[in-house]
Amino acid sequence: MTYIEQFFLIAAVHLLAVASPGPDFAIILKQSIRYDRRTAIFTSFGIAAGILLHVTYSLVGIGLLIASDERLYTALKYLAASYFCYIAWHGLRAKKPETINDEFQESSGLTAEVPSAKKAFFTGFLINGLNVKATLFFVSLFSVIIIPETPFAIKLSYGLYMTMATAAWFVLLSYLLTQTRVRSFLQIKGYLLDRVMGAVLLFLAIQLVLSDF
Repeated sequence: MTYIEQFFLIAAVHLLAVASPGPDFAIILKQSIRYDRRTAIFTSFGIAAGILLHVTYSLVGIGLLIASDERLYTALKYLAASYFCYIAWHGLRAKKPETINDEFQESSGLTAEVPSAKKAFFTGFLINGLNVKATLFFVSLFSVIIIPETPFAIKLSYGLYMTMATAAWFVLLSYLLTQTRVRSFLQIKGYLLDRVMGAVLLFLAIQLVLSDF
């Protein structure tokens, strides 16, 4: 398999993985509903940074160590599940707005202070970076699809592509979710979606705890 063929295979697998519903999608939807476009976009950058972390793990072999050490894997699994539950709790507590105004945050019935760019970034980073299933995905990707003879520079380029592609996907999603037409819907039903995403994250936390290698 040539490097070009290898790249397109990796790109296809990554696209299916990043576009499928999961904690990353849930947190972007939640940030878009609860706060605003800026917050969702910085959260997207945080998710991309988490991808870069997993890529680094895989390139230097730490990801394989995590996957093969049951105690370390279990500890990280419970840490990720705890963070998912923390985010889910805030989503499940979302309340129905009392009034509808023109401002997005007010119209969504959100009185919580909009987080800083740094806080939004780290929210995305922790959601993705603590997800050990993502670590296993990248370990599998770099050990099964990418042949051992592939030069380090080529492997790094694959990783950088997946990082940038992830950022682009979630930034686009953030932009679409905060469009005017979508916003008008969120003004009325946003709190319900916030609760749904909270439930999804809670389900993913439980699934993560109960999952095996």
